[in-house]
Parts: sequence; structure tokens; C-alpha cells
Amino acid sequence: MALGRAVLEGGIAPGGPSLLTAVAVRHPKPEEADQSHAVVSPCGACREMLADYAPDAAVIVPGPDGAPMRLPVRALLPLPYRR
Repeated sequence: MALGRAVLEGGIAPGGPSLLTAVAVRHPKPEEADQSHAVVSPCGACREMLADYAPDAAVIVPGPDGAPMRLPVRALLPLPYRR
């Protein structure tokens, strides 16, 4: 949502100012037993938007051991859709 809002408000545009690093965070619903916040991998739609609007950005994702790690967005979406 934050990326979409930045695009709509003109803060990010292809060829313009860019996003350097992104992170997706899980926010629990009030009725969930686990109320902890967690770094999660971005969904497919978010990966596509990042590849379109910030192709050089890094994305923080949970690593194999659960610790956050930083990857280029291209590593999350190696073959993005192109017209």
C-alpha cells in the first residue's frame, strides 16, 4: 500500500526518484493469538510493483534461519512481465 500511495502522489515514478529499500511487515489481527509483528516476503503483486517502479531497490526478507536478509528485488522476481 505504501508503494502504491507513493506512486499515486508522484513520489516514485519510472525513471524518477526511486525507492532504495523495502520491507513487508505482518501486522496481526486483534483476534489472533500471536500478536507479534514479523518481517515477511512481499506478495507477488508487490514484487511486480517493486520491479516496475524501483527495479534497483533492495528488499528485506526473512532468511533461511529466520533472520532478516537484504536481497535485490530482481532476486525475488527474476523474470518480470514486460510489454
